[in-house]
Order: sequence, then structure tokens, then C-alpha cells
Amino acid sequence: MNTSIESASLSRENAEETMELLWSRVRQRGDLPGFSKVVGAIIGAMHDDDDREFNMTKTVLQDPALTQKVLRLANSAMYSVFGQGINTVSKAVIVLGTEAIGHLAIGLKLIEDLAAASTDSAVARMEMEKAVLAGHLARHLASSAGTRDAEEAVVCAMLHSLGRMMTTFYLYDRWQRMQECRIESGLSEEQAALYILGLSLDEIGRQVAQQWGLPATLVHTMREVTPEPVSEPLGHADWLAALSTLSSQCASVLCANDDTSDKTLATLAHNYAEMLGLESAAVLTAVNSAQQTVAEEEPVVVRPLKRVEFDKSLLVHRHAGKPADATLILTRGIADIRGALHAASISQLMTMALETVYQGLGFGRSITFLRDIEQAQYAARMYFGDVMQEMLPRLVFGDAYQPDVFHAALANDKMIFIENAQDPAFASKVPRWWRQAFPTVRSFMVLPLTVNRQPIGFLYGDWNGSRPSAKITQSEAALLDELRMLIVRAVEQRRQMEASWTRKML
Repeated sequence: MNTSIESASLSRENAEETMELLWSRVRQRGDLPGFSKVVGAIIGAMHDDDDREFNMTKTVLQDPALTQKVLRLANSAMYSVFGQGINTVSKAVIVLGTEAIGHLAIGLKLIEDLAAASTDSAVARMEMEKAVLAGHLARHLASSAGTRDAEEAVVCAMLHSLGRMMTTFYLYDRWQRMQECRIESGLSEEQAALYILGLSLDEIGRQVAQQWGLPATLVHTMREVTPEPVSEPLGHADWLAALSTLSSQCASVLCANDDTSDKTLATLAHNYAEMLGLESAAVLTAVNSAQQTVAEEEPVVVRPLKRVEFDKSLLVHRHAGKPADATLILTRGIADIRGALHAASISQLMTMALETVYQGLGFGRSITFLRDIEQAQYAARMYFGDVMQEMLPRLVFGDAYQPDVFHAALANDKMIFIENAQDPAFASKVPRWWRQAFPTVRSFMVLPLTVNRQPIGFLYGDWNGSRPSAKITQSEAALLDELRMLIVRAVEQRRQMEASWTRKML
């Protein structure tokens, strides 16, 4: 070890001294302006058993920017199973839940306060930009994985590097000594942090998060996860930790603007895809989408980045077609639904059913259409896969009978599978709205949901021409019929309970 390393080793602060110095400077300079106070109110509202929905509404309404973002999210396709047109935060809190609102609020406040606080430090500013970019990457990756916990994934990814942000902002002199140590000795960043700070950057982040009272699951994700083969799906917290690690590493690569960024990102995608239940192509597609989102939505917070381009052949959708173990996936999904029948809401059961269809058959897209009796129409309310936001207003049609496959399936209460929708002889059997919205679809399925002989909606899924040709087998059709009957029975039971309660009230 050379003299400079010995000097750095002798002079390094131990962990307690480092944290004492950090909190001393926080008191001197002011906490990330107002962040910890707002977070405290949000966390308090999330854990208030007495009236959490009211307190969360009150907390959100105190911040106009947060109010608008909450309403925009509540009216987005991802959360619109209860219908769109939500105009009040109180209803948004009911629809989204206090957990989703809380995670959204924490993420928004972090972006606002870091953007305002880090302008005097180029390094701190860079770390803030990486965190914001990591959040966008996490949202697109979570969407690719078909999870509705996107806001939780976003805030976990943004706070994944909290230790780095706090160190570069409040302990910049120590940060500089770390970099000097790395240059002189060739140590890794973690080794240099242990020499100079007495603890890792991840440990600093976790201690800060605990001091702020952030949720334990979030604190658990603030660690680097090494990619490795997995024999079974990761638990929720471990999955978030792996997703946050990948998002943060991809953000660092994108911000570096290196000529080899595309190759590095491809390697990261390959290494982490299996752990996240994704294919590497889906990871690269999410990275591509996140770059576009940041350029459009965060021009003030994140400086313009050099766009990393990928080989177009790599930017494919997640599913290459129907999986070989389709029957097994459908069976497991149905088992999950059956186990949740009594505890889950109808919307949660609908989500599970749609995910089971989407994953089990490897559809390019799966959509839940629900009937609105007052509007006399069916409309898309929930989806996974290749559905663009601007497409949703077109996915609506009247409930009056028309001679097409959709009304035929609903009228007869039987699944319909169309193997070759591009056959010219079949053109008159599909409605105009479908042809305009999905011109490249080769095969599709309509699975009706009928309660007391009245259709309430249907599940739709399709394969387009870029995927291998496939059919729905007899055994798979039987499983799909079992799935829809579980949902139908759950709706019937809820309606009977509501009718019983009404009679008792009268």
C-alpha cells in the first residue's frame, strides 16, 4: 500500500463519525429542502389506521403539483378499472390506494427538492439526474413485467442511490478523497468508501432512509443485487431490489454517454432479465422508451443525454409467442385466483385473470373490456402489452348487437378464437374499430364474462404477424373456461352480498 493510501486509511472516519458529520451538515445547510418533513407526513398518512384515506387526501391537497400528478395517474389506463373521469383526490386515493399515492408523492418530492438543492454541485446534480432517470427506467421495466406496483418500483429505483446523493451533496470533501483514493490505488468505489467513510454508500442510504422513517420494504431495496440464476421467482422485496439495481446501473451508463453504452446496456439486460422474469429484449425496449420519456417529460431536471441506439432487431416485445408450458402457467394462475376469491376485490381478481391470460398464452396484448350500461357500450379498462395510451379512446364499441365476432361471443357466452383474422373472407366478421386499432393481428381470442345471462365484459388477447403461429388447444380452452367461471362466480357473490345488505338496511 502506498503512502497516500496509508494516509487515507489512517485519516478515514469510522461509521459513527461519518453519520454524525452528515447529520451535522444536514442541520447546517438544511435537509433536502422540506423533503423529510413532507415524507414524514406522507408516511404518517400511509400508516394511519384510523383515517388514512382522509389524511392522505389532506397531505396531497397541500401540494398543487402533487395534486395534479395524482389525478393524472388516477385517470390513466393502468388504474382505470373503476372508470375514468376522476376529479377529486379523495376518490383517487380510494381507487389507487394510500400505498400507491404515498410512493408517488415521495418520488415527486425527491425530484423537486434535489433539482432545487443540487445546482451548486455538479457531482450532486449528476447523481440526482441518474436517480430521476432510474425512476423512469423502473416504471417502464415494471410495465414490461405486467405489474401494477409501478409507483413503488419508481421510488425504490430513485432512492436506490440515496447514499451517493447524500454523500455528494453534504460530504463532498469526503467524496473527493474517495475519488483520489480510487485513482491512486485502483480500489473499487465500495472499497474506497470503506477506507474514507467507514461504511458503504448503500449503508449510508439505508441509515438516512431509516432516519426519515421510510417503509422497511423500500429500505430493503437500497442494496446492490448481483445477477445470478434463479430457480423460482423472487419475492416482492427482492424483485424490487434487483429492479432498482438494474435501473440505477442503466441510468449510470446512459449518463456517461460512452461510445460503448449500447454494448454495456445489452450486457446488463442479459444479466438481469431472468431474475426479473423478463427477456433481455424487453429490458432494452424499456430502456429505449425511458430515454424518450425523459427527453419529453424531464427537460429541466435531466440535461440532454446522448441517445443510445440499439439494433432494431433487439427491440422486440416481451413475448416471442405462446410459451411451451402454457398449460402450466394457466393452471398456476387459476390457482392464485381461486386462493384469492374471498379476500381480493373484483378489480384485483380481474387483474389476476388478465395477467394469467397474457402470460399463459404469450399474447402480444391482453385487454379487459367492461360494459358500461349507462353509456350502452364496452370500453377497454385494463391492459398488458402492446397498447398505446392514445389508442384507448378507440377501443370502445356499442353494446347493441352487431353481426361480428365480439357480439357473437357475448351473445352466446362462449369463447371465440380466430386463427387467421387476415383472411379476406373473414373481413366482414370483425368491426371497423378493431381493424383500425389492430391492423397486424393474425390471431385473437374473446373470452366473455356473463352474469345472470347479462354480459359484463370480456377478456381479449391476440398474436400479431411477427409472432410464431399458434392455436389454443382443447385443454387450454378448458382452463380458460374455468378461469372465467371463477370471475363470474365472484361477481355474482358480491352482487348477492350487496343485495342482502340492502335488504337488511331497509
